[in-house]
Amino acid sequence: MEQINVYSGDRIISRIIVEEEIAALESCLERYSHVFAVMDSNVAMSCPAAMQIAEIMNRRGVPGKLIDASEEDKTMDTVMDICGWLLDSGADRDALILAVGGGVTTDMVGFAASIYKRGVRFAYVPTTLLAQVDASIGGKTGVNFERYKNMLGVIRQPEFTYVCPKVLASLPHREFSAGVAEMLKTFIIKDEGNYQKAIDVLSEMHQGYSILPEESAADYWTDCVDAYANELAYLISEAVRVKAGVVSRDQFEKGERRKLNLGHTFAHAVETLAQRYDDDISHGEAVAMGLVFAARLSDRVYRGDMDTPTAMEGSIAIDLCDCGLFPECPYPLEEMAEIMSKDKKAESGIVHFVLIREVGDVMTYDLTIDEVVKLLK
Repeated sequence: MEQINVYSGDRIISRIIVEEEIAALESCLERYSHVFAVMDSNVAMSCPAAMQIAEIMNRRGVPGKLIDASEEDKTMDTVMDICGWLLDSGADRDALILAVGGGVTTDMVGFAASIYKRGVRFAYVPTTLLAQVDASIGGKTGVNFERYKNMLGVIRQPEFTYVCPKVLASLPHREFSAGVAEMLKTFIIKDEGNYQKAIDVLSEMHQGYSILPEESAADYWTDCVDAYANELAYLISEAVRVKAGVVSRDQFEKGERRKLNLGHTFAHAVETLAQRYDDDISHGEAVAMGLVFAARLSDRVYRGDMDTPTAMEGSIAIDLCDCGLFPECPYPLEEMAEIMSKDKKAESGIVHFVLIREVGDVMTYDLTIDEVVKLLK
């Protein structure tokens, strides 16, 4: 077992536990006398680890609730439904709410726990790569509002996050790849040699999958994730360590934590347009597109590179493609601009864009949306 801590000063405020087997989750729950579990219904049906978790919950007499956890369901209605169930189930101020699922689940359950009875404790068992390296770490919770991404929410830390890379073996290739974008984003922010390590491992995994016929690719992918379990555990731990360090130094996003938004202003605009046009684009796929936009903007701001594509844009796009993502944005920049102007991080018309000087070295750069559109055209 490996424990990575999130700090406030010298005080541990959240723990990320990286464990090889799901069974050790039971020992993490021993100190909590009143646990209530909320699980994504898709995880319950498709993830073998869900059965193990259910057995742990049954032994402890833990009440459980299944929810639909899609972007369309990521609303206050679902949060209120969770709060109503907690009330009906007798959850008191000493409760611990355990969320089992991907980033949508952890976001909604964390938000529900944060407002129920003015705040009760909560913990996460993330079941997607995206949630393990990003969504479940750092304390951001929330829901979408009026078709805008994560517009309502709070920052509040979970008691613990239990990360078990083995649960990823049942994750479809496309959902796994969505988490790849967040992992690579993290290593672009702080590298220490892990960006290239991730590219090497993830591209090798994808290459074997991509050459197989559809009927045999799914089985291969399950075996592939299992075969690369040690490499994935290392990369996940390193990504978690980067994010936990940033959050410890800037929990409420006053400075350094803004770097974690690399590519996300663009990505949230892509997701909003995808909802508007009923297109199937996941958060991770939108982040991949956002990273390419950020790379192009970085080249034009820092290096005066006005080629299309720019040097860094081309390099990062190739890396993403090699790892199973295809980050070509289908929407006009003008439509994205209208949405980015309403970004929740905008201040007096200025957005803190995160630009890449080189892999492992990023910084925030204040620009208006009009300036961004002119630079990217």
